[in-house]
Amino acid sequence: MTASPAPPSPQTAPPELAPGRRFHPFALAVRAFAPLPGAVALFGEHVILLLRATLWLFRRPFRLRLFFDQMEFVGVGSLPIIMLVGFFTGAVTALQAILALSLFEQQRYVGFGVGISLARELAPVFTALMITARAGSGMATELASMKITEQVDALTTFAVNPVHYLVTPRLVASAVMLPVMCMVFNVVGLVGCYVVSVISYEIDFGQVLALFRHGVDPIDYIEGILKAFCFGVTMATCACYQGLNVRGGAREVGLATTRAVVSTSVTVLVLDYFLIEIMNVFFPYGGL
Repeated sequence: MTASPAPPSPQTAPPELAPGRRFHPFALAVRAFAPLPGAVALFGEHVILLLRATLWLFRRPFRLRLFFDQMEFVGVGSLPIIMLVGFFTGAVTALQAILALSLFEQQRYVGFGVGISLARELAPVFTALMITARAGSGMATELASMKITEQVDALTTFAVNPVHYLVTPRLVASAVMLPVMCMVFNVVGLVGCYVVSVISYEIDFGQVLALFRHGVDPIDYIEGILKAFCFGVTMATCACYQGLNVRGGAREVGLATTRAVVSTSVTVLVLDYFLIEIMNVFFPYGGL
């Protein structure tokens, strides 16, 4: 004799919907916005760290060697990957632009389109993401390792402020080197555009150059440099915060590095939107 299947167990209703309890219309909204105070507090802690590192910049001792070491790590060490990504970004953007413009027989505008895209958007954003993946993760890992091995506490014992010694040089190096790497990205990206458009597709170089010079202004590069500066400050702040606030053992070092890369990447993309809106007010383009 075959046993009848057991009836499905009833699902437990949320406390707001349980029988016999009065439903509160704002209960779900309160639960949805419960993480908001923590997010605001986290943002405030990042801002406080940024302000402290900025204030320590003007106090002795200056330790120039630390600044140059971090500039080499952030900038020179990232140069190969920036050149590689920049070349293929320019090449891919040019290829897609040619395919789109060929519908209107206007392939000669490829230099103008790629130049604007690189200067105002692609170069600063991609530079920030690539350096975050390399240098930002390294900053978070190094500081987190120092934190769990009590090297940060040892600095305090010797009357050395950890923010002054560890955060300020990384903040300055990121703010200085990201705009430089952004311009390298622009130059190499234009080389990739030249290879695809002029060499591969044999578009007249004179027309491409003339339209590029006509459509791309120095103000476009200034906008990209300002974006890269803001992204550099954001990267250093997020990476140093995650590294200095790690708790636990070696596993937490990896988690702090992951949080640093993810939070910086998301912040760069979100911040990019607001920077575009702000810069459209001060640097209007196309009659905006």
